[in-house]
Amino acid sequence: MAAVVEPVRLDDAFMQDPHGMAEVFRQEGPARPVVMPRGLRGWVITGYHEARALLADPRLSKNSERISELFQTQVDPGDNAESRTFASALTAHMLNSDPPEHTRLRKLVNKAFTPKSVDRLRPRLEQITDALLDEMAAHDEVDLLEAFAFPLPITVICELLGVPEAERAQFRDWSNTLVSADPSAQIEKAAGELVGYLRDLIERKRAEPGQDLLSDLVHISEDGDRLAEHELVPMAFLLLVAGHETTVNLIGNGVLALLRNPGQLAALRADPSLLPGAVEEFLRLDGPVNLATLRFTAEPVRVGDVEIGEGEFVLISLLAANRDGERFDDPSRLDVTRQAGGHLAFGHGIHYCVGAPLARLEAEIAIGRLLARFDGLALAAEPSRLRWRASTLMHGLETLPVRLG
Repeated sequence: MAAVVEPVRLDDAFMQDPHGMAEVFRQEGPARPVVMPRGLRGWVITGYHEARALLADPRLSKNSERISELFQTQVDPGDNAESRTFASALTAHMLNSDPPEHTRLRKLVNKAFTPKSVDRLRPRLEQITDALLDEMAAHDEVDLLEAFAFPLPITVICELLGVPEAERAQFRDWSNTLVSADPSAQIEKAAGELVGYLRDLIERKRAEPGQDLLSDLVHISEDGDRLAEHELVPMAFLLLVAGHETTVNLIGNGVLALLRNPGQLAALRADPSLLPGAVEEFLRLDGPVNLATLRFTAEPVRVGDVEIGEGEFVLISLLAANRDGERFDDPSRLDVTRQAGGHLAFGHGIHYCVGAPLARLEAEIAIGRLLARFDGLALAAEPSRLRWRASTLMHGLETLPVRLG
């Protein structure tokens, strides 16, 4: 029998150093009991092979209704029925569903994010990137997240979905709050405001459709199928938030890794053809997602020496899996020539990130053109003074001050 291990609370220390804590967890075994910031209890999975298997294991469910029921048995959300309605209106999307519902929902958006479809966006991505770099060039020092890593993907996903330019700024605040470890009242407030906005936007698309993905989702069916009214808001939410959050962090984390490793930066500058592979290495080394979204056991599941009982939450650490020395040699070292294929930064199995081709292309264009424009790019703060966002879901910096040279 495995020894009983007391749960560890995933507090700010975990968010600031998830890699260090993952190493400690891994020494205790591939599954470790934890308590999330709002009191939710579950098991963190840190081994690569276990993580990859569980990401595709049908015994782990993502049914949003059941997750909500299990959540409420552990965390008291209060008696605010309206806030629970808002949460449900946002979370009942394809990332929180099982087959056959997941299969149906994903089919309705798959075509917009194929590599071929995404590559058609390349000229517009390059145009947006160059315009942002032109604006940055007027300054000696900028916060790279504020000036570049955020506005690029939010502009792209909002254009893709047809969100008017004047309405985009609010998304960052809503999104930051919804993926954070903020108090529940703040999350509920943001959720309510975003639900109201998305309902209004969908009604506008219904009345006056445009040449955009959201209008297509409102009006166009696939093999006689289309999204129902209660499915449109969570689908729009998922595409908008996931469509920029991961890319912001991918760009920021990738640039930080290069600036902390001058030899690797020089190698990439000397041979830009390494860039696609370097993006895979950025994803592996310090990916944009910390713990994958919630799953629960539909039946008991054994992980190593531990049996996780039915109805328990499982939190798969994508960061930890991608630095498992049993899968990757010298896993904490940046190597832009590494064959980093097989990393789990975008997940694995049926819930593999539908927007991965877009995120990869955005990062490749953004980082490549950034390095080409500013050959004196350097950190403008001590690395030890940089802080990571207060989130167990997203792994990204609060700010990234850089000198442009």
